[in-house]
Amino acid sequence: MSRSPLTFACIWALLLGASAPVSAEPAGHVTCEITENGETATGVISIQRDGKEVATSSCGRELAVPAGEYVAALRLDGAFDGPEQRQSIQVKPGAPHTVKVDFATGVLVGRIASSGRRAAGMAVIRRRGQQLGSLGSGVQAHVSVGTYRVLVRYRTQEKDLGDITLQAGQHLTLDASFE
Repeated sequence: MSRSPLTFACIWALLLGASAPVSAEPAGHVTCEITENGETATGVISIQRDGKEVATSSCGRELAVPAGEYVAALRLDGAFDGPEQRQSIQVKPGAPHTVKVDFATGVLVGRIASSGRRAAGMAVIRRRGQQLGSLGSGVQAHVSVGTYRVLVRYRTQEKDLGDITLQAGQHLTLDASFE
């Protein structure tokens, strides 16, 4: 099967076009550092422009993005409430830009008992009227500092523990006893 010189020219043009850079804008480099209560932690960075994600990566890895103004949204891995911090950043051509954030968290543990013995149940965690999720008895969760409403359920019974305020670095056990 023979090919015409026009076919080869078209293929050559496509190959040259495919190897061209996606953006002609000079790139800058963004990295992030996340800490939790001052200690090194892991998380994810999302670089956004006009509400649309331009790039995303795990913190610690360098991202190349065209120079310009962005919002960097950083999320902490493993936190129950999915905390996020945002910063406006200016990325300059060829220049590194490091975004640093610290997440203040504490630990909540639900402990449920019935007739003096450990029992299976759930602690429903809410913040500002919105349910974040539930924790099984004995399960601990890293949660952002703040005030939470806690409702504990055991079988058909419920107890409202009211508003619980968690401080940075605090390890708070929520005890609920049922008869």
